[in-house]
Amino acid sequence: MSLVRLNIKGISYSQTQSGAYALVLSEVDGSRTLPIVIGAFEAQSIAIALEKEIKPPRPLTHDLFKSFADRFHIAIKQVIIHKLVDGVFYSSLICERDKIEEIIDTRTSDAIALATRFNAPIYTYENILDKAGIYLKAKNELTDEKGTLSIEKLIEEPEKASSFSKDTLEELNEKLSKAVLNEDYELAAKIRDEITKRTS
Repeated sequence: MSLVRLNIKGISYSQTQSGAYALVLSEVDGSRTLPIVIGAFEAQSIAIALEKEIKPPRPLTHDLFKSFADRFHIAIKQVIIHKLVDGVFYSSLICERDKIEEIIDTRTSDAIALATRFNAPIYTYENILDKAGIYLKAKNELTDEKGTLSIEKLIEEPEKASSFSKDTLEELNEKLSKAVLNEDYELAAKIRDEITKRTS
């Protein structure tokens, strides 16, 4: 079976499962996307790894794993999402130390949180994309056999009036620092997005 490389397209709060998030992976050389339901902690960890400007005051679990692996010269070469059973994705970390390769079973959310820290590529098999992938039909549409879903609905939270609209940039930067100190990374990411929107 051939491997297909994936990129992280986005993360959003799941509308269907309380406390869960949808991680959306997209095919590098194609139009399919692969949505995966993950927990809040893993969503936060992935978001922090992707948002380079947010630095937690203490290392998260995945940061600790990265420090540990670096200290003992263990590299994660790639992540493979290799199985889908009853809606659950199974993944493996392909690790290397002293030119010896090891395969470690892992939850997909943890595998991707680590892949972002090691800059490791993420792959899945063609048959998994055939089974669970959603086609990108038009610029703002994702379609499957059951109908059409909006990309924004799948990837982003519904549009709301920004709760930061009355804040100055200086106030936003203060709120960002406070959110990071309080380890409220979800709020920090939203504030960072508002700052980026205003300064871009």
